[in-house]
Amino acid sequence: MVPATLIVLCLLLLLCLSQLSSASAEADLPAHGRFTKVSGGRIHWVEEGSGPPIVMIHGLGGNLYNFTHSLSGLLAADARVISIDRPGCGWSERDDPALGDLAEQARMIAEFIAAEGLEKPLIVGHSLGGSLALALALDHSEQISGLVLLCPATQPVEKTPRPFKGIDIPIRALVPPLGHGVAGAMAPAMERQVLRDVFAPDPVPEDFGLRGGARLARRCAAFISAAGDLALSRGGLERIAAREAELSVPIAVLFGGSDAILKPEKHGRAFAERTGATYGELDGRGHMIPVTAAAECADFIRAQMAQR
Repeated sequence: MVPATLIVLCLLLLLCLSQLSSASAEADLPAHGRFTKVSGGRIHWVEEGSGPPIVMIHGLGGNLYNFTHSLSGLLAADARVISIDRPGCGWSERDDPALGDLAEQARMIAEFIAAEGLEKPLIVGHSLGGSLALALALDHSEQISGLVLLCPATQPVEKTPRPFKGIDIPIRALVPPLGHGVAGAMAPAMERQVLRDVFAPDPVPEDFGLRGGARLARRCAAFISAAGDLALSRGGLERIAAREAELSVPIAVLFGGSDAILKPEKHGRAFAERTGATYGELDGRGHMIPVTAAAECADFIRAQMAQR
């Protein structure tokens, strides 16, 4: 039998490693944008360019660097591009785990849009950010001009994709202790494989850890928020799918044809057929098209802007 003191020492070592990993990530990628207070938290955001406003919303476990890596700069010549950290992600904050619900996040972003005086921005959402964009369109359509959804989750996801199995924790009470005591210590070792799975079949850019913000996923808070987002997204997506017929703003969807995370035929083509959304597909591309196919995404977004 392993002595109790040895178990305690191992747990303390994991806790120390986790905290060190988290602190290192925060030092490498500190908050560098502005903060806007909303009910239940605050939104961290950056902007580029001038012109018609675009608000960009990242996906599960991501942050605004997912857009500033490649895509936002391509649009900044024609638009005011605002990349945000979703509530509870990156450097944005939410005061209660329950605010990870898609409808609550949509409310917070709607408050952000109003607080910053943005005149009917075009909403660009990637992956779970696309789900959030749909929630925004359902509950706050009067504040936006339309949606561009990049590889979005538009329906409930039956099986957790492999890179997110580590945050799929059925017992919610375990999430905080795992986040503070284990996740940060293990994140550096797991990061490379997780990124390969998320990007597949496209290669992971060498600079994505820093310029793409992946290193922020090593933070204890990032693990806790992502696990909460995943758990709450299931009910949120069921409610969105049930209200699909209520969508009233223009919607355009672009998928990577070889997306290994979300099925294009289910979340893209079939959704577009039911809702009348514009649909496009990039042959051979994976899930992270805002990074791997930024020019094509920018052209697709500009085409939708031209129709507004």
